[in-house]
Amino acid sequence: MWRIYFELYDFLVGFIPNRKLREKIRRKELYDYRKKFNALRAILPKSEFKHVRVIKGGWNIGFIVNKKYVCKIRKYYDKSVPIDKIMREKRITDAFQNIVPIRIPKIDILESRGFTFYKYDFIPGKNLNRMPMKTIVKHGWKFGKQLAEFIDAMHNNDPKEIADLKNSDGDGWNHNDICNNIIINKKTMEIVGLIDWEYSGWGTLETEFNNCTAFSKKMRDSGIGVAIQLEYHAIQKKRKK
Repeated sequence: MWRIYFELYDFLVGFIPNRKLREKIRRKELYDYRKKFNALRAILPKSEFKHVRVIKGGWNIGFIVNKKYVCKIRKYYDKSVPIDKIMREKRITDAFQNIVPIRIPKIDILESRGFTFYKYDFIPGKNLNRMPMKTIVKHGWKFGKQLAEFIDAMHNNDPKEIADLKNSDGDGWNHNDICNNIIINKKTMEIVGLIDWEYSGWGTLETEFNNCTAFSKKMRDSGIGVAIQLEYHAIQKKRKK
């Protein structure tokens, strides 16, 4: 859907006679989609571009290539942004790869034509937030337990290699956008991945709990937030025994 939108919009903008106006629209409305798409094609094998799906959300746009991997890039690319800020998401996910019990993206950095892309393997499955309410309710306690175990592992570990990224008040590390990024295996009804870590950072446990449902009425109404918190506190109680 988004690829058709960007392709059509970009084509129509080409008929605008004023060059500066064309460039402004392509930069602000289309996030320099065409330049970024071509930059990615230049660095990846042509055979990989038989099937490309475009996604948009948060700070980024992304390209799902052959359902094999995902390449993400900031919507508004600023060459003045230092490399450490670009690398922030990679550093956090690298630090928690072997700590959390749910699969998270293993990010590689690609440079092409002045653009920096995040590349990671595509995790097949269904976004929980797009599943029917009855399915979320039916398996809510199962999902809640898995998410509680994830939050426990992430929030109560403090990797030394990312200590310099603690730039806010808090008591632990958070994903901060769990609500929209839970990937489910529809056959087993297991959580198989947590994606999109651009908002991750040091914060409070209360914030992490809130952000498990904050951005979706469906998730709030399903009761999964209650399941997550009760399962989390059960883990803490068991640990203290």
